[in-house]
Amino acid sequence: MSDDDDFMQDSGDEDYDFEYEDADDDDSGDIGIENKYYNAKQIKVDNPEEAVDEFLGIAPMEQDKGDWGFKGLKQAIKLEFKLGRYSDTVTHYRELLTYVKSAVTRNYSEKSINNMLDFIEKGSDNAEAYQCMEEFYSLTLESFQNTNNERLWLKTNIKLARLWLERKQYGQLGKKMRELHRACQREDGSDDTSKGTYLLELYALEIQMFAETKNNKRLKALYQRALRVRSAVPHPKIMGIIRECGGKMHMSEENWKEAQSDFFESFRNYDEAGSMQRIQVLKYLVLTTMLMKSDINPFDSQETKPYKNDPRISAMTDLVDAFQRDDIHAYEAVLSKNPDVLADPFIAENIDEVSRNMRTKAVLKLIAPYTRFSLQFISKHIKVSVPEVLDILSFLILDKKLNAKIDQDNGTVVVESASDVERLRAVGEWSSALRTLWQTTLNGEGLRATDTTSIFQPSLGDDGLRSTGPRARKDGRGKAPTKWMF
Repeated sequence: MSDDDDFMQDSGDEDYDFEYEDADDDDSGDIGIENKYYNAKQIKVDNPEEAVDEFLGIAPMEQDKGDWGFKGLKQAIKLEFKLGRYSDTVTHYRELLTYVKSAVTRNYSEKSINNMLDFIEKGSDNAEAYQCMEEFYSLTLESFQNTNNERLWLKTNIKLARLWLERKQYGQLGKKMRELHRACQREDGSDDTSKGTYLLELYALEIQMFAETKNNKRLKALYQRALRVRSAVPHPKIMGIIRECGGKMHMSEENWKEAQSDFFESFRNYDEAGSMQRIQVLKYLVLTTMLMKSDINPFDSQETKPYKNDPRISAMTDLVDAFQRDDIHAYEAVLSKNPDVLADPFIAENIDEVSRNMRTKAVLKLIAPYTRFSLQFISKHIKVSVPEVLDILSFLILDKKLNAKIDQDNGTVVVESASDVERLRAVGEWSSALRTLWQTTLNGEGLRATDTTSIFQPSLGDDGLRSTGPRARKDGRGKAPTKWMF
């Protein structure tokens, strides 16, 4: 929080009501305290050490603990933390917590403590500062527990758990989750529905942890339990997190339809919460649309339409447009011009499947007119490596979408035309039937079986297939003319 913000925060909690009675009371003490506070704020940028002494000198001037002493300690703690005086910071924070019980209002103290923890978190970029932050959390939790303030104890613990998740400290996070779940359960071990809001926050944290550690079994169980919670009205950001992780879980199972549904719900919740994560989840929604091979534009819905021309989404918009038009060259151009698309590990992990689908369709479309072609020919036109071309063709052959043989030594592919085989088989059956007919009806008229054979039986070619008259090639193979392309 900036100094100006802190000033506005402090001033927002002051009482500006005018009192006309007892004007002769001695207010010189309060005026002196107020002047000391604002004087310290004026010098804290240029002379922070002196400002700390000034802020710390405010509390002893009050007969009873009050707002000014609380504000002075807040300012001193922040300055000491910036100066690296961590021991003094912890000492004075412990003193600050004694004001929470009665000296300041509950709402003001809670907001101040949360802001203080946020301030310390952001600055804990070395080992000593991190240790100081942990002591802050320990003192805060102890203070709230001693005052039987379970609500603030839960909120502070969840805040600490969120910090450990961000720092990927899964061991500490797992222990904290077990402690928090016990706090949100009844004596019989069932979930306490009166704490549904906290339960959903815990589920959201654990779901994120299991998503990051690829523990899909635990993730799926928690995801389903979270969706069954009906006793809370959670913050939409919490539901956005749960649905986003659910979408990623469904993606790992190649359940594209459920993934699309979850990503859409996640986007809607993030959008309602005003969270910037809505942009990233919208990218996931577009990705899922392509994996589903859907012709429906993801930006046709009322919720997503305002983001269609958002520059942060433009690359994904162009990708889905090229995908739905089967334009492999436009698709590859978008990826090459926007490397930041692959900066997200989740997109990078799943975009390969989309690219493979695009290239597979492009290969089938390209080779449709040919019976023979080279691997280099495909590589040149699709703009992918020869090994990848070989991989795609192998997949098509195994999937029975292409009837062909690959000669890896020569780098060529020969398509075996099923239509020619069927035609030749039909001609063979037809000629056999005619031969039988002639033998049965005309053998007694002076015609010999060998004569009928010479008239109706096609001659054998070099490869064992029979020639079919005027349409047969000179080599007698009976195949359609070969069309080569290199």
